[in-house]
Amino acid sequence: MPYSLTVKKTEGKPGQVYYPLQLNTTPTIPTPGPGQLLIKLSACALNHRDLFIRQHLYPGISFAHPLFADGYGTVTALGGGGDNHNPSATAQALLHKPVLLLPMRGWEAAADGPEDLGRGFVIVGGSVGSEVGMGQEWVVVDEGDVVEAPGHLSAVEGAALPLVGVTGWRALFAVARGCNVFVTSGDRGKVERAVGMGARGGVSYREGDWDMQLGRMLPEERPYLDLVVDGAGGEVVGKTVKLLKPGGVIANYGMTVGPKMDWLMQATLKHIELRGTTMGSKKEFEEMVEFVKEHKIRPVVSRVVKGLDNIEGIDSLFDDMKAGRQFGKLVIQIDGDDSPPKL
Repeated sequence: MPYSLTVKKTEGKPGQVYYPLQLNTTPTIPTPGPGQLLIKLSACALNHRDLFIRQHLYPGISFAHPLFADGYGTVTALGGGGDNHNPSATAQALLHKPVLLLPMRGWEAAADGPEDLGRGFVIVGGSVGSEVGMGQEWVVVDEGDVVEAPGHLSAVEGAALPLVGVTGWRALFAVARGCNVFVTSGDRGKVERAVGMGARGGVSYREGDWDMQLGRMLPEERPYLDLVVDGAGGEVVGKTVKLLKPGGVIANYGMTVGPKMDWLMQATLKHIELRGTTMGSKKEFEEMVEFVKEHKIRPVVSRVVKGLDNIEGIDSLFDDMKAGRQFGKLVIQIDGDDSPPKL
């Protein structure tokens, strides 16, 4: 019987509770309806939102819908039936092909943000707003909610891409376009690995003078930052305002340090722009996947465990995330081998 993975509700206050994982079985494989695809999932991946869900620090948590927004699988059947519901040419072209699944719904193409942020936009996986989650063996989605996977990616690499890929694409894509990229981390070893992958330099945010260290790394011909991409919040404005050029941008996609951050008058006087960003549109997702395909980019995978029923192993991935041990994505291989498909 097919497996799915959810969280189990227990008593506790937000931030103090830690919902356990619950393995579920369903008696049958779902059937796709008109305009839908049946997908056999091969891999799914964790994001920080999954950890926040388990700590009840994320809105709209579902205890019935499968976890995880990132998924890679193969289209195994098409919905249809009757003369008026023949599968489209797009759906037929995807049959038996590996695909990446959109990690969100309700954002088609608008540049400023979701077209209906209040009601229509939702990130899938453990959400009351969508029954879809990638922590299961089989999933039915609309044919417009997938993109054919780049052929050079394995299932594990493909599952590592969707949510962080489109978030990073919307916030910044840099090294491949020739930008000087500097990174921060709490682990010097991670900084060195990032430099080895193309970053120009980096600093440890655990050191109080990291902003001054970063300033000394900037090139003489361009001794300032154009853009700061931040997922922590906290003191990012105070630490980077002196390094940003007038009119520079801070693109913030999360606040893991806390739900608030200070805004300084110095930032106002320098005309610094604070821009919130999270996820991206379907159009941006498609553009990101095409860019990955063109440049043969491979997502960084930190660690993989096998099997949705491997609760102990999956819990250990969450432990890695809580401790900040990962460098790259934490992935669950649901079935099969992990070699790139032979297309």
